[in-house]
Amino acid sequence: MKKIIIATRNPDKLQEYQSMFEHLKFELFSLADFDMPDVEETADNFFDNAVLKAKAVRRVARECVLADDSGLEVNALNGLPGVKSKRFSEAGTDRANNEKLLKLMENEVERQARFVTTICLIEKNGDIKRFEGELHGYIHTACEGENGFGYDPLFIPVGYTKTLAELDSEIKNKMSHRARCFQQVVDHFESE
Repeated sequence: MKKIIIATRNPDKLQEYQSMFEHLKFELFSLADFDMPDVEETADNFFDNAVLKAKAVRRVARECVLADDSGLEVNALNGLPGVKSKRFSEAGTDRANNEKLLKLMENEVERQARFVTTICLIEKNGDIKRFEGELHGYIHTACEGENGFGYDPLFIPVGYTKTLAELDSEIKNKMSHRARCFQQVVDHFESE
C-alpha cells in the first residue's frame, strides 16, 4: 500500500483529505504521527509556503509528502488576508480572524473574494509537483453556518446563496478550492 504524509496537524483539514483520498487506498499519515516541530510559513506566496512544509517533512520521512497552503484573498483588501489567512488577527483563531475581516469589510460594497489552495507534492523519488485550485465568491455581512472552519462562515461561493459553512460537507468537498486542487493530485496518481 502506498504511503503518503499530509503535512498538517489540523484535524479538519486532515479529515477533508481522508475523504478525498479514500478511493485511492493510500495509507495516510499526518504531522501528528511524527515528532517534529511545526514549520513556519515565512514565504510570501502559497506555493513557497507549501514547499517549505513539504521539504521539512521529507527530511524526517522519506515517503511521498503532500503539503498545501491556502487562504482567502479579498479584492477590496488588495488580496488580504492572503498568505496570512491563519494569522490574520492577533489571536489567530477562526473567530478572531472572521471578526477582523468583518470589521474591515463593514463599509465595503465590493465584496468579491477567492479561496486559493496550492499543493506541493514531493514524490517518493524526490520529484516536486505543483497543483492549484480556486473558488470564487463573496464575503457575507455576517458569519452563518456551523459546517466548516476558517472563513467558511463568511464566504458565499458564486452560484450559491449560502456560505460554505451552511452547505452540506459533501457539496463543499466537491466544489471547494481544496477539492479542485486535490482532484488534480488524484488525476496525477491515477495516471501513474
